[in-house]
Amino acid sequence: MRVLIAEDDALLRAGLELLLKGEGFEVAGSWDNAEDLLAVFEPGTADAAVLDVRMPPTFTNEGLKTALELRSRVPDFPVLVLSAYVEDRYASRLLGSGAQGVGYLLKERVGKVGDFVDALRRVAGGGTVMDPEVIAQLFSRRSNQDPIRSLTPREFEVLGLVAEGLGNTAIAQAISVSETAVSKHIGNIFAKLGLAPSDTGHRRVLATLAYLRS
Repeated sequence: MRVLIAEDDALLRAGLELLLKGEGFEVAGSWDNAEDLLAVFEPGTADAAVLDVRMPPTFTNEGLKTALELRSRVPDFPVLVLSAYVEDRYASRLLGSGAQGVGYLLKERVGKVGDFVDALRRVAGGGTVMDPEVIAQLFSRRSNQDPIRSLTPREFEVLGLVAEGLGNTAIAQAISVSETAVSKHIGNIFAKLGLAPSDTGHRRVLATLAYLRS
């Protein structure tokens, strides 16, 4: 799998290159800014991109703009955006770019190599991956009257794993329950939130997050 990287922190960029190469990825290009990446990008250049949210020249949302531009050139082009802080407005805009191949993670997740690589593979495969901290902050901002508050602790835990892009089998393994129990939890979650269930992982993530950020 060929991956493009845009990250202005030289140490992190070098670390990403070594990490990905060590996990069997091909780094098709690596830059410290978004403009240089966009200047060489063409359809077929790579299979996915890992982008920092804040890069030169303004250090605001260059990575987000780049992700959206890449997806405008190649519909549903897989992008995994990294951020030092939870900025859910960026996550919301990224989700609005389409239902497939989107990821938003905190940079601290890169240190958990297995989780980071798994997230990148899921995004490259057309899945949707959201950092659990984003979900937690969105949850904390809802009023006590919102249906989200009716979720049990276990249901909220399952919701967070769903938002990370995990399927029922992986969720069952993560929390040590049966797949039948996971299906029941997910059914309860969607019923309480008034959302139509879907067997497609990225669609149910998008539906859930759309409700959480409304």
